[in-house]
Amino acid sequence: MDLGKLIQERIRDVDDYPKPGVVFKDITPLLADHVAFAGVVDAIVNHHGRGTIDKIVGIEARGFIVAAPVAYHFGAGFVPVRKKGKLPSRTHEETYDLEYGTETIEIHRDALEPGDRVLIVDDVLATGGTARAASELVRRSGAEVVGLSVLLELSFLHGRGKLGNLDVHSLVTV
Repeated sequence: MDLGKLIQERIRDVDDYPKPGVVFKDITPLLADHVAFAGVVDAIVNHHGRGTIDKIVGIEARGFIVAAPVAYHFGAGFVPVRKKGKLPSRTHEETYDLEYGTETIEIHRDALEPGDRVLIVDDVLATGGTARAASELVRRSGAEVVGLSVLLELSFLHGRGKLGNLDVHSLVTV
């Protein structure tokens, strides 16, 4: 099975969403396909190897869907990174630029322990702002960012270049 081809066949382009001129990458067909979804989870776990990760950080919201089963297969904890104001306890926050404004994400201050080996998981790497902000939150918590895994990288937006020496693992790059 060619996982990259299967992933590409299961991601649907939606024109002009969420605003005119944007082509949204809809992963819901991939999630509905057991073989494709399981292949994504297995590929991420196999890339990093069991026993190498203590916590998985999932980025709101579609990143949660991929990150949670990855955490289960690693035997690791799952930690959500959410938009500002969505977490109920004390947080660290990081603001970053988007193509059309700014956004702030947060992580609970007690979610990670110093020295935890953390893998950040998201659905798409686009401009790199969200991933860079999430990695800053992990570091501010005293944990070590082992890498970033995404199922789709939009290389024409050059997000990887904004992530410094972070180990980026993309299942498909377009």
